[in-house]
Amino acid sequence: MSAVGEPLFDLEPLRPRVRVRFDAEDPVLAAAAWSRLAEPGDAVAGALVAHLGAAGALAWLLEAADDPARVLRGEELGRLAAAVQECTLQRLVDAVGRWSQRLASLDPRRELRVLDQYEGALLTPADPRWPRRLDDLGVAAPFALWVRGSTDVAGWSRRSVAVVGARAATSYGERVAEDLAAGLVDRGFTVVSGGAYGIDAAAHRGAVASGGATCAVLAGGVDRFYPQGNNALLRRVVGSGGAVLSEVPPGSAPFRQRFLSRNRVIAALTGATVVVEAARRSGALSTARRAVEISRPVGAVPGPVTSMASTGCHGLLRDGAAVCVSDADEAAELAGDLGADAAPAHPDDAGPRSDPRAGLGPDELLVLDALPVRSGATVDALARTAGLPPRRVVSVLGALDRRGLTRRDGPRWRGTGGRR
Repeated sequence: MSAVGEPLFDLEPLRPRVRVRFDAEDPVLAAAAWSRLAEPGDAVAGALVAHLGAAGALAWLLEAADDPARVLRGEELGRLAAAVQECTLQRLVDAVGRWSQRLASLDPRRELRVLDQYEGALLTPADPRWPRRLDDLGVAAPFALWVRGSTDVAGWSRRSVAVVGARAATSYGERVAEDLAAGLVDRGFTVVSGGAYGIDAAAHRGAVASGGATCAVLAGGVDRFYPQGNNALLRRVVGSGGAVLSEVPPGSAPFRQRFLSRNRVIAALTGATVVVEAARRSGALSTARRAVEISRPVGAVPGPVTSMASTGCHGLLRDGAAVCVSDADEAAELAGDLGADAAPAHPDDAGPRSDPRAGLGPDELLVLDALPVRSGATVDALARTAGLPPRRVVSVLGALDRRGLTRRDGPRWRGTGGRR
């Protein structure tokens, strides 16, 4: 109170006198509601939900919107402030003012019906499919994930790499991104990117072309793929066993700030981030910075020193924020299991590789040994001989083929002995 007994803050504008039209005590609906009420990365909302739970925080907001003078004072405020550093009086008053503007039209059931039209699913932190890696974001973690395609986000997130970069990419950058993505999915990784033009699109294309899974994290709702020019590509991402997801509900527009907030999700979902091509002010650098903040490894692909498109990558390398990545082996080493995914030693640059088996992983060696040189064998036959699942054999054959160690004759494969 001031010296004349007046409130420190003008609370009257925060009285919308609204009631929601859904069961606000349902934890799933409450989490979905918060994904609409608060902008991505809202630390005050995140702290409130972490302290009270999604339903409890929503009930608190409804009371605060109706009678802020009663709720934002005394013991309730004291408990919040003591438990949650972000919940100071001024920040709570400001936040209630922001959130209450969306209460009148709030109805997550409507957005869930839209999601059902696309055979999508809503994941919340209580769902076993929720990727626990997102917890590293703390109070900036998403309240929910709206997903089209594969909902095993927790499963593929455990072995995944973010491949990101500039929209205005060069042909060199796009080629490197495609090769990295193809090599990563061949090694059993999911490739995650932002669905944008340039490097993002190249990474998704490389993964899909190699028969692997990829995930696009959007800044807007999953009911409308953005950018429109990548609509067909994002449909292939979903149709090939991958996923398109967002932390904002259907109908949400991809604002500029949401793109920057989206990058923290890409960084947290994955085991490592690789920046392929980025100018000095590229948005992809924010993904790298967020990865560093939550102790994720970062790699950067070097480019020509004269290329403005690579100055951001060179800056990451110069500052020690990233390690140099030149191929899929090195990218896999960043995010993979210690030892099992270690990048093989590079051959001597002075001459050709003498041993075509050098640098191959255990599964690749098993398939290579199973390949006949003359007659050829089917995938099922190779799977029995190598003792590997047929799906894994197909992936390994693709990797061996790129190294010139296999040749396909119809449905049969044979070895080349290192010679085409």
